[in-house]
Amino acid sequence: MARREKQSVHKVVMTEGKRNIVRQLLDEYDFQTAQDIHEALKNLLGSTIKEMMEAEMDGHLGYGKSERSNSDDYRNDYKPKRVNSSFGSMEI
Repeated sequence: MARREKQSVHKVVMTEGKRNIVRQLLDEYDFQTAQDIHEALKNLLGSTIKEMMEAEMDGHLGYGKSERSNSDDYRNDYKPKRVNSSFGSMEI
């Protein structure tokens, strides 16, 4: 019988940047339970996806959200989108 190789455990390296992010989270949210942390991370994930999609649209159109353009290609509306993740389903 062949021996299975042990998989390495992912170790989190706490950098100063990560410490600052954690401090900001603690200032922003009133964590009481693990579920509170889960909901905060879900909220942050949804916000991050939304910002990435807006940045992608800026790049595609060649101008920002509030800027005027002479282009025939323009933003005309936003529709809610449902995203499924390991944090659960969320609307962005």
